Amino acid sequence: MTRTFTVSRSILVEASPLSVYEQVSRPGLMGRWSPENLGATVPGGETPARVGLVFDGHNKRGAFRWTTRCTVTEADPGRRFAFRVHAIGLKRPRMKAPIATWEYRFEDSDGATEVTETWTDDRRSWPTFVANTFDRVATGGHTFAAFQVRNIDKTLRNLKQEFENGREHQSRDR
Repeated sequence: MTRTFTVSRSILVEASPLSVYEQVSRPGLMGRWSPENLGATVPGGETPARVGLVFDGHNKRGAFRWTTRCTVTEADPGRRFAFRVHAIGLKRPRMKAPIATWEYRFEDSDGATEVTETWTDDRRSWPTFVANTFDRVATGGHTFAAFQVRNIDKTLRNLKQEFENGREHQSRDR
C-alpha cells in the first residue's frame, strides 16, 4: 500500500484572512475547533504566535491523552501559520523525533477567506509497513492520512461555524 505523507482540505469562511489568522495562530485556542486537540500551554499567553515559539499541545483520542512539543515555523499574519511537532509523551513530551507538520493558509476570496489546513507526516524514516501498522492501531483501523482528513474536515467545519454563527450558537462536531 502506498503511503500518503500529506493531506490538505479547504473551506470558505465568511471573515477576513487577518481575523481568521489571529485566532488560528494562537495554539491555545485550537481546542475550540479540533476533535483531538485540547489546547496548548504557550509561554507568554495567548497572543498570536511568532516564528520560533515553542509550545506544548494537549491532545486526546477516546480515553487516551498525550502531549506534544511544537515549534512555530511560519507566522505570516493573514497568510500562513505553521508549526512542526517534534516530541511526544503522555504528560510531558519526552520522546524526540520528527512527527508531523501542520500548516494553515489564508487566502482572500471576495471578502471571505479560503482556509486550507495541511497535515504532513514527518515520520519519513519509518518503513511503510511499520507506519501503517502503527497507524491502524493508534487510529482504530485507519492510516494517519485517512484519519487526519476526517479530523481536518471537522476542525474546518467548527472554525467556519464559530466565525459565521458565533461561539454561543456553535454545536461542536466532536
